[in-house]
Amino acid sequence: MEFLVGGNYTAVTGFILLGLTDDPVLRVILFVIILCIYLVTISGNLSTIILIRFSSQLHHPMYFFLSHLAFADMGYSSSVTPNLLVNFLMERNTISYLGCAIQLSSAAFFGTIECFILAAMAYDRFVAICNPLLYSTKMSMQVCVQLLLVAHVAGVLNAVSYTISFFSLFFCGSNRVNHFFCDFGPLIELSCSDVSVPVAVSTLSVGSIVVVTVFVIAVSYIYILITILKMRSRERRHKAFSTCTSHLTAVTLFYGTITFTYVMPKSSYSTDQNKVVSVFYMMVIPMVNPLIYTLRNKEIKGALKKQFGQKI
Repeated sequence: MEFLVGGNYTAVTGFILLGLTDDPVLRVILFVIILCIYLVTISGNLSTIILIRFSSQLHHPMYFFLSHLAFADMGYSSSVTPNLLVNFLMERNTISYLGCAIQLSSAAFFGTIECFILAAMAYDRFVAICNPLLYSTKMSMQVCVQLLLVAHVAGVLNAVSYTISFFSLFFCGSNRVNHFFCDFGPLIELSCSDVSVPVAVSTLSVGSIVVVTVFVIAVSYIYILITILKMRSRERRHKAFSTCTSHLTAVTLFYGTITFTYVMPKSSYSTDQNKVVSVFYMMVIPMVNPLIYTLRNKEIKGALKKQFGQKI
């Protein structure tokens, strides 16, 4: 990366990730814990995808989006976790300049898809509860594919904006990133060039995604709440509300941690807190999402019993 011709600067061709800790004993413990989390994440989400694919009773829009949410969770976690696990075993946690760009863009891509799928699932619940007679028309497979296409296009656009912003930065001198992955904030702190444009571009991109998806989710659940309160049957209210609890839990966990990391003022929390929260939303949430959607879901439990029964 030879873009600095003059001056007493050393061009940066790679980065050193400071990681979660320098304690060798704690590194081994964290390696085991995060490896277990990653294995559960992959196995849980992959099982969800396979179950939905092969269970005919789960071929509905809600489970269509759930299978793609599981895929996004696997991609989101895999964009960071394998590199983190390798770095736990290495004395020096290094990542190449190109590797850093790939890690940043892939995290942005899968994170964006997750946001839009959560919004699509909220819209699906809105149609199912507020307009049940029009559900088959408004949530046809063609509509579901179009919504998924929008999610992927938004993911590509956000990844491209982060990639362009990253390559527009000039790095010289220190190459020590105070994080366990190439997050945009710590990289900005290392840049020795004007960062106003890259920061504005990335902020506009993320801000647009969050505003649009949160607006869809909020409006959907406002109408859902109004419809549920109008229901005379207590049993119907309970059934309608129970179909939303899993999704609301997933939304609260994901957007809560994202807000803490990217929206709250940096002065209100430390770098170590930021790392812990990043571990939570990039590794723990993708692991617990399959559990959230299966523990109280009778249809998925029934499909599981049917699949196991057939094999037995």
